[in-house]
Amino acid sequence: MFPNRTIKAILYATPMDMGGFPIRQPFPSHKAEQIDPFLLLHHAEIKVPSHKPVLQSGVGPHPHRGFSPVSFIFKGGIHHRDSRGNNHVVYAGGTQWMNAGMGMIHSERPPADIHEIGGVQELIQLWVNTPAKNKMDKPSYQPLDANETPEIISQDGLTQIKIIAGELEGVKGPINTLSDVNTFTIKILKGAKYYFTIPATHNAFIYVMDGQIQIIGDSLVDAKYVVSFNQDGAGIAIEAFADTHLFMGTGEPLNEPLAAHGPFVMNTQTEIMEAIRDYQLGKMGVLIEE
Repeated sequence: MFPNRTIKAILYATPMDMGGFPIRQPFPSHKAEQIDPFLLLHHAEIKVPSHKPVLQSGVGPHPHRGFSPVSFIFKGGIHHRDSRGNNHVVYAGGTQWMNAGMGMIHSERPPADIHEIGGVQELIQLWVNTPAKNKMDKPSYQPLDANETPEIISQDGLTQIKIIAGELEGVKGPINTLSDVNTFTIKILKGAKYYFTIPATHNAFIYVMDGQIQIIGDSLVDAKYVVSFNQDGAGIAIEAFADTHLFMGTGEPLNEPLAAHGPFVMNTQTEIMEAIRDYQLGKMGVLIEE
C-alpha cells in the first residue's frame, strides 16, 4: 500500500439559505476559504413546488465571469439556458460544466417533466477557479449525460466510480477543463475499501453526501462533512462503514491572487469592477427564457 495522505481539515456542510433555497456549504468557511482551485461547494436537495410553473422555480437568469460553475445531478434534472444560445436538460447521473469565461448569463430551472420523475432535485454545485490567462476566454458549456460518463467498478463489485473530469486508473473523463482537475462521484458499499491514487501536487477533498467512511489510519467521517487533505502522500485509502455516496475533487492549485464579488471571480478588484460594468452594459449578453 502506498503512503496515505493525512487529513488537513474536516469541514461541516453548514445548512444555509441561498436565495430562498436550502443548501449546505462546507466551504468556503472560517476553517477553509477555498481548496485551490475549488472555490465553493453547495449541496442541495430541493422539492420542486407543484403549484407554479417550472419557469418560476429554480434559479433565474444571473451572470458569471472568471470561473466554472459546475452542477453534478443526483436526482431529478436541470434545464440550463444561457445567453450564448445553449438550451439543454441533464438528468440524474449527469453533469453540466459551464466555463463562464469573459461572461455569460444563465438560468438553472427544473425540467418540464420534473414532477413525473419524482419532483426532487439533488445536486452538488462546485465552483472551479479559472487560471488568470483564461478568465477572459470565450464562454463554453459542456453537458454530460449519465450514459456518457465512464466508470470504474472495483474487482469485488462494491465500489463504483464515475469519472467526469480528469483521470483515474487510466480512465479519462470526457469534460475538457482549463486546469488540471479531477472530479469523481462514488458509490461504495458497507465493508468495501478503496485506494485513490492522487497526483502529488494536487489539493484533494472528499465530500460525504450520505453514509459513513473511515480515512484508513485516521478519522471516521460522517455524512455532510468534507475532508481536505495535506499534500503528503500518494493517495487516499477509505473504508465504508455504511453504504455511502461520495464526491471527490482533486486539482493543481493555481496559487494566484483571488478577488471575488458575488457571481464574479477575478484576480484584482479592478477586474471585478470591470465585470460589474460589463454586465450592466449588456456585454455578457441577454437571456430570455422560453
